[in-house]
Amino acid sequence: MMTRHSPEDLGVFLLRVALGVMFLAHSLLLKLVVFGLPGTAAFFVSLGLPGWSAYLVFAVEVAAGFMLVLGLQTRFAALAVLPILLGATWAHSGHGWMFANPNGGWEYPAYLALLAVAQLLLGDGAFALGRSGALRLPAPRGRAAG
Repeated sequence: MMTRHSPEDLGVFLLRVALGVMFLAHSLLLKLVVFGLPGTAAFFVSLGLPGWSAYLVFAVEVAAGFMLVLGLQTRFAALAVLPILLGATWAHSGHGWMFANPNGGWEYPAYLALLAVAQLLLGDGAFALGRSGALRLPAPRGRAAG
């Protein structure tokens, strides 16, 4: 028997995975591969932030990215990245609205912050690994999860 999932189940799942993949790409590809962690730290220093904070941001983005993709403690992961996204919004605030502007504008990190708040409110959603490590599928419509 095939279980039917609601559009809401799929929507929360897609939001969670897309946000997680974005954090993995932004940390592992951009910060680690493209700029390198020392280059990322130098950028943080140019903003007046301590260089070590770049390594902390990198670690949080990687961990939260995996947690979001897998559906592990997604509320905590979304909460953990929220200060990073607000900081990125601040860092890009002097470059205008559009992220396509030179040095990037603040629109994209602000949008991601809003998505993190939505994920914080929605929680794990469908197709998430629970505390037991088992895949938790949503209950069929009209039935309580047990």
